[in-house]
Amino acid sequence: MKNKSYSIKVGLFGIGLDTYWPQFDGLLDKLMGYQELIKTKITGFGVEVTDAGMVDNPVKAREAADFLKSRDVEIVFLYVSTYALSSTVLPVAQKLKVPVIILNLQPVAQLDYKAFNNLGDRGTMTGIWLENCQACSVPEIASVFNRSGTQYDFVTGYLQDDEAWNDIKSWTEAAAVAASMRNNRLGILGHYYNGMLDVYTDITKQSVVFGTHIELLEMCELKKYRDGVTEGEVATKIEEFNRAFDVSQECEITEIERAARTSVALDKLVENHDLGSMAYYYEGELGNEYENIVTSVIAGNTLLTGKNIPIAGECEVKNAQAMKIMAAFGSGGSFSEFYLMDFKEDVVMLGHDGPAHFDIAEGRVNLVPLPVYHGKPGKGLSIQMTVKHGPVTLLSVVEGKDNVFLLVAEGESVEGPVLQIGNTNSRYHFSIGAKSFMNEWSKQGPAHHCAIGVGHIADKIEKLGRILNIDVVRIC
Repeated sequence: MKNKSYSIKVGLFGIGLDTYWPQFDGLLDKLMGYQELIKTKITGFGVEVTDAGMVDNPVKAREAADFLKSRDVEIVFLYVSTYALSSTVLPVAQKLKVPVIILNLQPVAQLDYKAFNNLGDRGTMTGIWLENCQACSVPEIASVFNRSGTQYDFVTGYLQDDEAWNDIKSWTEAAAVAASMRNNRLGILGHYYNGMLDVYTDITKQSVVFGTHIELLEMCELKKYRDGVTEGEVATKIEEFNRAFDVSQECEITEIERAARTSVALDKLVENHDLGSMAYYYEGELGNEYENIVTSVIAGNTLLTGKNIPIAGECEVKNAQAMKIMAAFGSGGSFSEFYLMDFKEDVVMLGHDGPAHFDIAEGRVNLVPLPVYHGKPGKGLSIQMTVKHGPVTLLSVVEGKDNVFLLVAEGESVEGPVLQIGNTNSRYHFSIGAKSFMNEWSKQGPAHHCAIGVGHIADKIEKLGRILNIDVVRIC
């Protein structure tokens, strides 16, 4: 069972002015060479680049628009090769209706002014200037895009500028995540934790914003799969537990077998519905079969989460979406909530009972017994782990009064004592301090859960927001 990947198509076209080509010998060839370099570099980021060539008049603009539209590109990179008329840009943007990333990339970081001025031929000198004249059209294009309501952004730099290329790579990654969310099937198993009003969500709105398909699942189907699990399947799953986790000697064999049987059934449920994520919660009457199942899901759901099929407890659909975004960016995405604050060390502790992303753990993940699931029925096995020390990003999908938006913050997972209570929990430091972070994060009105991933990727999440046309609020 593997997380799906999709072939991501991005568009590319250059703009210039056809009046220049007969005036300046060799200029077009040089600019086309730069465009080919850009295409090769972007292709190296693992995306399929559809190059519409050089658009240097309004007729070619409409041809390029039709061509790129037929290829169904996620975003389009507009290479400003020299000064060009905005009339060569607007038809493409109007037809595609996808974000346009304007590449304001000079051939060099700095012109050799002395060599340039010693050329002595003003015609030759003008041609070299035009070869480096990318910035001239940028305000003009922005003016037209602002007036037409076109989504756009800039990457400004030069062709060997690592910062610019990292920015372009981030755009391709954000486009891939947008496609991943649009192609994702999110399952809902059971129902909300009763009374958690912040967790409740409009699942139609989730589908509208992210393109995610929502699949409503039945506990009886999971029970059917569980009833059919063989002893051989249980043994194989226990072997997987031992590879993925440090299984505590305190765990009773009957509890391990119970969790393994449920894990096999969860795999079959996910496979049968082609799920890429899931939110779940159930209680049931004391001692019934469904309670037996739901109190043994943590180990199996952790395995799925570690395979980038994130599972969120307490039926937190919004957080399953946030976890999927983090997983699609390759940052993990572990289910978390606020645990407590350490004012002396200026850190906030976050964690959760239930499934975790074992691939982003500091060291090995522990599978341990819990005598009681706090706030929930029953007892069983649970996960104890700390998120890898170093840079982290917190993400929440927030359903506000008027819209869905992304709430993000960057921080650090830091060393120090954690609560050994059979839960995931970690210590986090934020640049604005624990008090300010807690206040500013909470003022945005998220649910009390969030997804935590490794690395600082707020800039990529902001790009994802631009592609999805939703707001992104960054706390720090």
